[in-house]
Amino acid sequence: MQITKNIHALKIPFKVKISPTITADRFVYVYIITGKKIWLIDSGVAGSKKNIFDYIESIKKNPKDIESIFLTHSHPDHIGAAKSIKEYCNCKIYIHPSEKNWVEDVNLQYSQRPVPGFNELVEGSVKVDNVVNDGDIIKLDGNLSLKVFHTPGHSNGSVSYLLEKDGALFCGDAILSSGQMPIFDDLARCIDSVKKLSDISNVDILLSAWDIPYEANHIQKIMSDSINFSKKIDETIRKFTEKENQSAPMEFCKQIISELNLPVQMANPLTSRSFQSVLKQNDKS
Repeated sequence: MQITKNIHALKIPFKVKISPTITADRFVYVYIITGKKIWLIDSGVAGSKKNIFDYIESIKKNPKDIESIFLTHSHPDHIGAAKSIKEYCNCKIYIHPSEKNWVEDVNLQYSQRPVPGFNELVEGSVKVDNVVNDGDIIKLDGNLSLKVFHTPGHSNGSVSYLLEKDGALFCGDAILSSGQMPIFDDLARCIDSVKKLSDISNVDILLSAWDIPYEANHIQKIMSDSINFSKKIDETIRKFTEKENQSAPMEFCKQIISELNLPVQMANPLTSRSFQSVLKQNDKS
């Protein structure tokens, strides 16, 4: 789907095996920026190379012209196909320094964050060529450049990219949407990052990994809803922890999911890990 003259969005569906009997349907957006060369925002899951290359060829471009992959963070649905794409194009990989080791050693990532079906979602480790930091401006070609915003919360090294010419903000999973699976490392930082994104001027289109593109007149509402949803999660967790007998982690997760009126399938190791991170932060405060 073409978004602007220079941007295309590719929705890639995939499945996550939550347990031997439960599979969750998911999707992720990969964004393709075109100019004299081609640049990707994220790479999708393992096997996404074919989807990406087929689309690039359908718009009369050559996949060999992919110059770089700009990763919003290191989770498997964003780095999954980076290995095979890099091997084919010899493109450069960019990511925030705090998550570089999780891209270059996916076994380390899995040991520290055991995502269900991880090995089916990631092709393997891949060398990072450049790291990005808050405020960096990366020249692509001509008048195309990306500005980097460090937006932690979903993960420690999550970043968003602004294609300044098009006023397009690629936010990865930085914005926690009401009704979506609540996955994060630090809820307070999620809120701070969304506030940071909402302060960026001249954003004409919001391009996330989890939802359809949104034009300017909807963006502030999306961000406001995200902040309110994050606050509701925090309030719900605080309410349940005030009870005398706190449940085991997975049972606690099911209680929170139910209270938030989310589908029962969202009670899984990832959401449980997210809710436990709130408990740890509350214990420190």
